[in-house]
Amino acid sequence: MKHYLQFTDLSAGEYTYLIDRAALIKRKFKAYEKHHTLNDRTLAMIFEKASTRTRVSFEAGMYQLGGSVVHLTAQGSQLGRSEPIEDTARVISRMTDIVMIRTFEQARIERFAEFSRVPVINGLTNEYHPCQILADIFTFIEHRGPIAGKTVAWVGDGNNMANTWLQAADLLGFTVHVSTPSGYEVDEQLAFGSRTPRAGCYRVFDDPLQACRGADLVTTDVWTSMGYEAENEARRQAFADWCVDDAMMAVAQPQALFMHCLPAHRGEEVTAGVIDGPQSVVWDEAENRMHVQKALLEYLLLGRQAG
Repeated sequence: MKHYLQFTDLSAGEYTYLIDRAALIKRKFKAYEKHHTLNDRTLAMIFEKASTRTRVSFEAGMYQLGGSVVHLTAQGSQLGRSEPIEDTARVISRMTDIVMIRTFEQARIERFAEFSRVPVINGLTNEYHPCQILADIFTFIEHRGPIAGKTVAWVGDGNNMANTWLQAADLLGFTVHVSTPSGYEVDEQLAFGSRTPRAGCYRVFDDPLQACRGADLVTTDVWTSMGYEAENEARRQAFADWCVDDAMMAVAQPQALFMHCLPAHRGEEVTAGVIDGPQSVVWDEAENRMHVQKALLEYLLLGRQAG
């Protein structure tokens, strides 16, 4: 049994399989061909953080695989009444086949997984967002081919997305240019733990424009992630120069893509001209969450499939 709690939980070879499988699943979806590999399987979704894309992509995806879904929130379950997460894990994993959790501290999902009898997927924590980066990489490959050897520019907060981009770069052989305001840097310990990262897998830039120079992909996120709303005004001031604009895209490669995990705030972390412009693939990126997560659900429950 495998859990998917951070990007490093799978190998490069497993990601090659998942990317190929997601492409097959998406082709069948677009052709209105049924792909019911998870008949009679049930996904439990637990949300301690609000969600649009994570809920819709997992729920619709599980139904498209022929399975069913149970949706839980902290407010609508005993988790909101201080039931130990270990007890919740023991119960839910006896009644369902796989669990997705969107929560705050990574430690919570790790505790749940420790006591779960079924695979657990990280739908987002404060520290990591592996399903989103899997979708982003799939989207890049779909539009531009292999990502190995390419350069991704990360502009903005050194948050869960940035941590996961660094993990992916180390594992899959590309480079991340990181530019964050002072005080909001990526925590290398969170990204790599005790591992020594591959030489050259990331570089740090004080100037976000220089981070974008020569990049094949420019990507960002909101300045204030969920749980940090009290810092909103301080972050608006600190991040003022970290808005992805036409000047940043102009110094990237001519065929560079722009991505954003959404929701986006036009005029803050990205201009309207960029996110709504011809280099933006944010809507493909959002849809692809569903397709890669279908491949992930199938893989964690059934292993590699031939057809």
